Formats: sequence, structure tokens, C-alpha cells
Amino acid sequence: MRVHVVGNACIDTTFRLGRFPSPGETLNASTVSEGLGGKGANQAVAASRTGAPVTLWTALGRDTTGATISGALAGENLDLKVSAFDLPSDRSTIMVDATGENLIVSGVACAKSFDPLCQAEISAGIEPDDILVLQGNLTTPATERCLRAARERGAKTVLNLSPINEFSLPHLAFTDILVVNRSEAQTIAEQLDIDRAALNLASSGPAMVVVTLGPEGCIWLRADETTIHRLPAPAITAVDTSGAGDVFCGAFVGALSLGMAIPDSLRFALAAASVAVTRPGTLASCPTSSEMAALLDRTKANHHG
Repeated sequence: MRVHVVGNACIDTTFRLGRFPSPGETLNASTVSEGLGGKGANQAVAASRTGAPVTLWTALGRDTTGATISGALAGENLDLKVSAFDLPSDRSTIMVDATGENLIVSGVACAKSFDPLCQAEISAGIEPDDILVLQGNLTTPATERCLRAARERGAKTVLNLSPINEFSLPHLAFTDILVVNRSEAQTIAEQLDIDRAALNLASSGPAMVVVTLGPEGCIWLRADETTIHRLPAPAITAVDTSGAGDVFCGAFVGALSLGMAIPDSLRFALAAASVAVTRPGTLASCPTSSEMAALLDRTKANHHG
């Protein structure tokens, strides 16, 4: 099963601070770094490092930043499909505090202009039983059209609805698996109790809902049941959480593509994300291919044990 990731690729600029600034306040960062990022690129790379066949469908500007991004992605084991625009390539500014928590602001002109069904040959590239993965950076209509087209071609659809646009949420009827974090689930479901939020989301269209809970692991449930399953995360000390959600999602779909059952795919994804939060950076924190292989072996061994 090939994984098709449709999403943005960008350059991340990360500022590390002792604490986040208050409104109107200026703080000097202890370190500043730049690297490849973007939720689409992050998830595609994480999935490809599991050994799954991956295609990344993305949009870049015809500028030096776009060339830099393409060059960096060329070093990964994935099939890169780029739609070029006369726009500035996407960028993100990330602030990370002393506890590893983060605040992120992104400029996504290319992602917002990207309509994969019109500007790329994605529909023809999807085969039955493939997996299509989307995030929240495309416009809502483009996201819905991609989900519908993938479902019509017999593919499984995964929507990581991040970032969310509260004023234009996509219809979830064509989503097989919805992946969100705690705050996203609470916002979308308009429910602070996380179990009730998950149940509300499961009744809104997707066949399955996964809610990540940071150091508490994740919960998941299928729409045709009321049982909420809980999986713990490995106990670690976080350095930088900014890439963890993308590593989780990419590792999860990579494991699904390789034929791993859903519970073990989620356990593996939690293990991969737990490695990521012990390192600085977004894509830079992603486990290597050899580390992913070791985590896969460990997950399989624990299951069989």
C-alpha cells in the first residue's frame, strides 16, 4: 500500500527561549536554527523512514527557498511531486520554551493556492488500498475534494486536521481516520472533556478517531463502538515537542501501509514520537530509518510476547 501525503513543505525557523514572550514583549532567543519542515513534508518523511512507499504531493514557490526545500527532500527515500507557483514558498516560525512546549506561526501561501486534483495528477496516481494523508493547510474545498476522490478510488483516507480553521471545518464523511491532538479535539467538538470530545468526533463522520495526548499517550475509538481505547506513551523528558505530532502521524500511516494492525501501529507511532520530543527541531527530530526499523521490531516483539 503506497502512502500519498498531500500537504505543505516549508522552511522552519526555530527560536529557543527560556519562556514565551508576553504580548508586546521582546525577548532574545538563546539559539536560532533553520531547517526543513511543513506538516506535509514532516509526515511524508516519517512515513518513508518506516520503509513504506511514499509519494509527497506539495506546492512550492519558484524561489530560492523552494529550491532549497526540493533539494533537501531529494535526499529522502520518497517520490516527490511538486506544483510550482509564483508565490513565496511557505515558512514557519517556531518558538520553543524551556519545557519543550512550542508556539508556531506559518505563512502558507503556496499551500492555500494548491488544489491537487486540478494542478497535479494525484487522482490517477492513487490505487485501491493506498492511503491518502491530508492535514489542515490546504483550503477546506481542496481537502474535501481530495478525500472524496481517494475514497472513490478505493483508498483509505487519513485526515490530521491540524492546523484547524474553526470557521471552515471540512465535512468528515470521507475520512476513514481522523487524527487530532487534545486541544484540536476540544475545539472541534466544543467539549472540554476529552472522552466526550472523542465520542462526539466519532459521531461526526469519520470511521475512526485518534486523539493524541502528549505525555499521556493517545486514545482511539471506532465510530461503530462506544469503547475508548487508551495507549500510554513511553516515559521520557521532552526537549522540543514541535515535531512530535507529525512524526506520530507519519509513523502511524507508515506502519498501517506495512500491514501492522491499528493498535500496534499506534503503539509504534507513540514510540517514534517519544524519540522525536527528546531532540530539537521539527523534521530534524524525526527518527532515522534505522531507528524506525528498531522501533518496528520492538513493537512486533512486544506484541508477540
